[in-house]
Amino acid sequence: MSNDLLKYRIAFASIRGMGVKLARQLLEVAGNERAFFDMSEQELRQLTGGHSKVYTHFYRQRQLERADRELDFIGQKRIACTYFTDDSYPRRLLEADDAPCMLYSTGSCDLNSRHVVSMVGTRHATQYGVSFCDAFVRDLAAALPDTVVVSGLAFGIDIASHRACLKHGLSTVAVMARGLNTIYPAMHRNDAAQIVRNRGMVVTDYLSSDELHRGNFLARNRIIAALSDCTIIVESADHGGSLVTASLAQSYNRDVMAVPGRVGDEFSRGCNRIIRTNLAMSITGADDMIQAMGWDDRHNLQQATQLEVFPQLNDDEQAIVDVLRQQGDVHINTLANELQVPIYRLMSTLVELDCRGIILTKPGPIYCMR
Repeated sequence: MSNDLLKYRIAFASIRGMGVKLARQLLEVAGNERAFFDMSEQELRQLTGGHSKVYTHFYRQRQLERADRELDFIGQKRIACTYFTDDSYPRRLLEADDAPCMLYSTGSCDLNSRHVVSMVGTRHATQYGVSFCDAFVRDLAAALPDTVVVSGLAFGIDIASHRACLKHGLSTVAVMARGLNTIYPAMHRNDAAQIVRNRGMVVTDYLSSDELHRGNFLARNRIIAALSDCTIIVESADHGGSLVTASLAQSYNRDVMAVPGRVGDEFSRGCNRIIRTNLAMSITGADDMIQAMGWDDRHNLQQATQLEVFPQLNDDEQAIVDVLRQQGDVHINTLANELQVPIYRLMSTLVELDCRGIILTKPGPIYCMR
């Protein structure tokens, strides 16, 4: 990619409020990123029918100047830039309308790995939570060594998850809430370096010139949630960023799981609540997560063989299986619409297929093939 094209893409991606959905809409009107910046304010307003300040010449010129400065930083530090139209852009993240248009990263990690899990939780982790992270990652590394674990490099559960990955040989991705010019928090600078050296990655959607604001951390959580197949809340009080991440994960149709704690423990109240209200599945270890996600390859092979040898499905069952094989995870409402069958009629068939080990029921309710 030429520096000229990269400059316009950086400037375009850094526009306030820019996400993949809006970017596609603007590029459909403008044609390409350079044309967006070359158009007059009047042309843009006429074409889009909008009156946002991002169309003003002053605002767009300022973004180009920032992009010029960022090119120098990227070149000096050998930062990788991944644009949303690149083949290497994380496919899971691309499913989120508010996904960032550009990711800046250092390190080497397959963000499109077959298995990607987010682990987040309180900054005030207890020994219970830290021990869970270590045991969970240890068992996950033994069962599925290709798994990538995503977290936020923050104090508490986040850094415990990253360190467990470094200890047990899993790739891990740290999503930062600021540019790559400064590791935050500074105490985790050595951890970030080890992550990069050990098949991991430090990634952000912020420029090196962006200031650190409190809202950055909540915005960062959308990337953590959307990068992954499922989000695991290890410890959380009644309120906190990890519960926001759980909510975001649900909005992206991702699975949410939580580690139960003792009744009355301050930093398990959030986990216990989202389990109690069916917003998250309760897990006690890696095996629970692997089974719930249908990631046990040996079990899947056995089930596939049984289906092939004993395909005793009636017409209703076969119709459900056909949809799940084609589409993967499917919400019951989508399934009902697809098959033009009332939900009350679907339920008995779905329960039967689950009991026979043909399909898997996930929280939601969402269904998929085992």
